[in-house]
Amino acid sequence: MARPCSVSVASLNMPVPVPTLGSFKYVEETKENLPWADLVTLDLSLFESAKGRKELAQTLITAVREKGFFYVKNFGVSQDAVNRQFAIGKAFYDLPLEEKMKYVPDNFASGGFNGYMPAGRIIVDPNTGLKDKVEVYNIPKFNGDFTHDHPAPVSRNLAEIESFVRELQTKVVEPLLTLVSIALELPEDYLCKLHRYEVESEDHIRYMKCSKHPMADNERLSSWVPGHTDLGSFTLLFRQPIAGLQIQDPLRVTWRWVKPQDATLTVNTCDALQLLTGGYVRSTVHRVVPPPRDQQGVDRLGVLYFSRPHNDVKLATIQESPVLQREGYVKNPFEASGNPVPTMEEWTFAKQKWQRTGYLGPQQASKEVLPGFPDKVYV
Repeated sequence: MARPCSVSVASLNMPVPVPTLGSFKYVEETKENLPWADLVTLDLSLFESAKGRKELAQTLITAVREKGFFYVKNFGVSQDAVNRQFAIGKAFYDLPLEEKMKYVPDNFASGGFNGYMPAGRIIVDPNTGLKDKVEVYNIPKFNGDFTHDHPAPVSRNLAEIESFVRELQTKVVEPLLTLVSIALELPEDYLCKLHRYEVESEDHIRYMKCSKHPMADNERLSSWVPGHTDLGSFTLLFRQPIAGLQIQDPLRVTWRWVKPQDATLTVNTCDALQLLTGGYVRSTVHRVVPPPRDQQGVDRLGVLYFSRPHNDVKLATIQESPVLQREGYVKNPFEASGNPVPTMEEWTFAKQKWQRTGYLGPQQASKEVLPGFPDKVYV
C-alpha cells in the first residue's frame, strides 16, 4: 500500500508550472481641460556630443531652478521593459493583504521603508477620519548591501528588475547628474562620484498603488497624498495616463497638473540636490490628488525610481562650484543655522521617521525634521 505522502519518481521529474505574469492595461487619458504645468522636455539623444551636453545642461538647470520638474525623452529604455515593470507591480498588488503584510519592514517606525507599506497611514479627511488608500512596495539596490526577500511575483523576476534599475542608473541618472555638474561648472563626473551604484545608498524602485475612492469622498478630498518634497537627488516617474500628480508652481505659488507624456519620464529634483547646492537647485512640492471625474473609476498604479547620494555623503553645500560662489549659494539651512550637517543616511531616516510621526500625523504644522531644517505638510 502506498504511503499517504509518497511521491513517485515520475512526478519528481515533471516540470512545475510557473504562474504567468499577466499584463498591465493602461486606461485612456482624461478628456478634461486641466491647468497643466508648463514643463521642459530634455532629449537625452543629444547627450553623446560635448555640444549637446552643454545645451542640455543649460536647459536642465533652468528647469530645476524654476520648476524642479521636467520631462525626459529618448532615454534608452524600451517601452516593453517599462510595461513589464507595471505588470510586476500589478501582480504584487493582486496578492492577498495577509501575504503583502509579511513584507512590512521591521524598522518601519524608525524610518525603514524597504518592503511593503500598507494603506491607511494618512488621515486624508480630518473631518471624517477618512484614511488613504495608498500602498507602496520598495525594492532596494542590488549591490550586495541589502537582503532581497520578496513575495513570488517579485522574487521570480528579480533578475529582470535588477537589469532594469541598472539601466536607469547608467542611461538616465548618471547623464542627469553629469548635466547638473556641467551647469555648476564642476568636473563632469563630480556628482556621479557621489552616486555610484556599487556604493551603499538608499536608491530603490517603487511600485505604488493608489486605490480609487468613491466619487463622493473625492469631492471633499484635497489630496490622496499630501504635498511634500522628495528627500533624494532625482525621482523618476514612469508614464501612466491617470492624471493625479500636481506640482506647486514655485513662481506662481499655485497647483498645476503634470500631464502624462508619451514615451517620456517625469523627473523631479529633490532635497539632497537642494542641500548640496545651497538652494540653487529646487526641491519642488508635489502631491497626488483625486483624478479627473472621467478617470475616478480605476486604481492608479505607479512605477518610480529614487536616486540618492551615498549614505556617507555629508549634505553640505558644494564649495568647489564657481557658479554657486558667484551667485551666493554658499550655505544650506543646516550651515546657515549653525546646526550639524547630516549625512545622506541620517537625513533619509530622519525624514522618513518624521513622515511617520509628523507629516502623516494629525498635526500639520511646520516641524523640524532635524535641527535647522523645518518642513511641513502642504495642502
